[in-house]
Amino acid sequence: MATEPAPKMIFVNLPVGDLGASIAFYAAVGAAPNQDFADESTQMMSFSESILVMLLTRERFQGFTPRKIPDAHETAQVLLALSETSREAVDATVESALAAGGTEPNPRQDHGFMYGRSFADLDGHIWEVAWMDMAAALASGRSAEM
Repeated sequence: MATEPAPKMIFVNLPVGDLGASIAFYAAVGAAPNQDFADESTQMMSFSESILVMLLTRERFQGFTPRKIPDAHETAQVLLALSETSREAVDATVESALAAGGTEPNPRQDHGFMYGRSFADLDGHIWEVAWMDMAAALASGRSAEM
């Protein structure tokens, strides 16, 4: 009998300028610090059991790649997306990010079946926060537009 594969996890590694400020920021938007994976240059923040953000000082991050680390306030390498359970939860997450010092780099998007807003963290990394009525999206035939 075949066994189920273990659920996949994602570890988002982000270079940060001020580790303490970034820990406080991510805690404000709902991520919990995991002290099992922390030291003076690194802190794991958990959004869920499978969505984990590794905050690394720029020096620590540089140890993992020979490539130049871009300034996320000026360039974008990725757009990170986080789902929420409702429109209200999207708004609450983004409002928490703004209150913690983040910015809202893009206008909100409301497509009826999908609602989203975004925030940029203290280092400029952009997070898209979205709610979607999956049944309505599939029924509309617009799911391919996402």
